[in-house]
Amino acid sequence: MASVIKLSYHRRLFLMLLAFAWTIVVCFIGFQYFREKQYKSDFLNAKLQLYNTNILKGLESGEAYEEYIKNIEKPFEELRVSIITLDGTVVYDNMLSTDSLDNHRMRPEVSSALKNGSAYNISRHSTSDGRAYFYSATRGDRIVVRTAIPYSATLQELLRADWNFLGIMIAVSLTMSTLAFFATRRLGKNIERLNRFAAKAEKGESFDEEEAFPRDELGSISNHIVKLYAQWQKSIKDRDIAYETALREEQEKIRIKRQLTNNINHELKTPVASMQVCLETLLSGIDLSEEKRQELIGRCYTNNERLRRLLCDVSLITRMEDGSQLIGKEPVSINNIINEISDELMIMPDEERFTLHAAFNEEITIEGNTSLIGSIFRNLTENSIAYSGGKNIYIYLIENDTKYCKIRFEDDGCGVEEKQLPRLFERFYRIDKGRSRRMGGTGLGLAIVKHAVQFHGGTITATNRPGGGLRFDFTLGKTSDSNT
Repeated sequence: MASVIKLSYHRRLFLMLLAFAWTIVVCFIGFQYFREKQYKSDFLNAKLQLYNTNILKGLESGEAYEEYIKNIEKPFEELRVSIITLDGTVVYDNMLSTDSLDNHRMRPEVSSALKNGSAYNISRHSTSDGRAYFYSATRGDRIVVRTAIPYSATLQELLRADWNFLGIMIAVSLTMSTLAFFATRRLGKNIERLNRFAAKAEKGESFDEEEAFPRDELGSISNHIVKLYAQWQKSIKDRDIAYETALREEQEKIRIKRQLTNNINHELKTPVASMQVCLETLLSGIDLSEEKRQELIGRCYTNNERLRRLLCDVSLITRMEDGSQLIGKEPVSINNIINEISDELMIMPDEERFTLHAAFNEEITIEGNTSLIGSIFRNLTENSIAYSGGKNIYIYLIENDTKYCKIRFEDDGCGVEEKQLPRLFERFYRIDKGRSRRMGGTGLGLAIVKHAVQFHGGTITATNRPGGGLRFDFTLGKTSDSNT
């Protein structure tokens, strides 16, 4: 079996460019040929149209056909002139008898002239005398003047395209082909060097050729590739370091989850133990008063509610951490959420009621999750009600632009110690653990607030309010791509 001859990249590229260039040249030559021939035909027709128009002017003034056409100067020696009525009848022909001529209405040039005002036809054989003519017809108000030149060798030579430009095009093409050969040879050598480099890189061998790459775009790319290869071992080391770092981060996540599990376990012990004592007492058969029985049932309900809230809060935090891509977003009106919280505060008992003061001078809508946005404001509100000791809540719109809005939430309560501010958003962190449990808090409210703000591409900080109380400043992204 004969071996297949494989051309080098340089030769393949050169042949493709050569074929492309010569295809363009051939197309241009063909276009130029037909363009020049069309130009000469249009030029000849223009001369005949001018002659036809002069005849029309003379005949429409009332002069006799034969006398006027005989005296007017002809643009060509052998010129046939026909006068045709609009219905196609030939009323005059300077070369043939009109009696021998049939109706000319369907002659191509006459038919087109009747529609368009003028027309011409190249090398059509006459039905009347069998000779080939170049026809040009012009329509007047009552007649059509048609002139015809016999399609002789002289006329063919006149209409033939000038081929002088062909030699120039061939010379230009040969020059371009020569330049393309040297350009593709240079490019081909560089590609072959890159191919050798790729083969050595695949085997892990060093690339020690001393010949420099050219100072052009390809050479610059090649030098970058070689430098990247030289840094390969260092990259492997960096990769190993990055892997170890990622492993440590993963272990830290596992530690945090284990700590969360331990914290949850610790938080569950107290309500579960309390419920167990109450239930054991109720099931023991001890004679209890109805008041005592209702008290034990109430304790069970309170602890059960605490467990339910704890599980809901843990589930929410886990969902934000592990499945944030699955949480849907939609346009959310901040104003509507604040109005709902204000309505909820209005129906609270007088001794627990807080007054909400909102300063939003414009409608604020963000692309977010309604439930999570609501949890931010409700958890902050519940935190103020449970622990601040104040009576007023203030919500302000600080900044607003196309990407973010900055909101301030504060109360007029007692605030917290400065050293405790950085830990407010930690899970299960409580300033007063006993009071927090009595109030039914899970210790996850502010942690949920922080995660919900971060889910919406924002940040949150806590400071003490001048004059007393706690202040939270946070931002919310207004578009879906602001999620971080």
